[in-house]
Amino acid sequence: MKVAITGKGGVGKTTLSSTLARLYAAEGRTVLAADVDPDANLGLALGLSQEEVDQIVPISKMRTLVEERTGATDANRFYKLNPYVADIPEKYSKDINGVKLLVMGTVDVGGSGCVCPEHVMLKSILSALSFRKDDVVIMDMEAGLEHLGRGTAANMDEFIVVIEPGARSVQTYRNVKRLAADLGVQRVRVVANKVRDEKDEAFVRSSIPAEDLLGMVHYNLEIMDADRQGMSPYDCSPTAIEEIRKIKAILDREEQ
Repeated sequence: MKVAITGKGGVGKTTLSSTLARLYAAEGRTVLAADVDPDANLGLALGLSQEEVDQIVPISKMRTLVEERTGATDANRFYKLNPYVADIPEKYSKDINGVKLLVMGTVDVGGSGCVCPEHVMLKSILSALSFRKDDVVIMDMEAGLEHLGRGTAANMDEFIVVIEPGARSVQTYRNVKRLAADLGVQRVRVVANKVRDEKDEAFVRSSIPAEDLLGMVHYNLEIMDADRQGMSPYDCSPTAIEEIRKIKAILDREEQ
């Protein structure tokens, strides 16, 4: 199972990513969760402390590693387009509650000179993750799909867009679906989060095609409390877990 989860900032994609990862890990599956969002907080959602999160160096910031694998240095503008990265998930991931967390990071373009080697590294790692045949791979993405190349995207089982009941979130879903189609991916699904009442449910159902709607997660004060305390929603909200477990059941049926 290989899933890329995307959406606007603050809609709850990290809550969905982390809870799915914990649910699969609880079944004894090998789970690798990749944090590809520049606002990286998947570690907290999986159960790491803020201190532990602060100690993680994203792959994109490991300059020595990037130079070693791509051959790119200040004195050498030429670099490998297909660096060896197959060992990176095991070497540089952090185990937390049965999940291997790999923090990818992002690339700072302003004043940083050539950023190509870092981009090559990130895309190569994502491609390698998409070929992990027997593992569950969950990618917590930003709203765009810039990190994914055509080959990587084609190997994903699902693109899931997390939305809130609102027009801007629905527009994000449509944009992601268009971008995914450009990459040759047809299966783009939606999870509606922070759904408050029947009016919200009706809005979601009227805005999202039925075949694209995986499920809904309702507005939940337990999730807000977990966020304030820096705790994993998996450890704080049985209600949200059950709603996401139903979404996982649909993914499981489609995987078979």
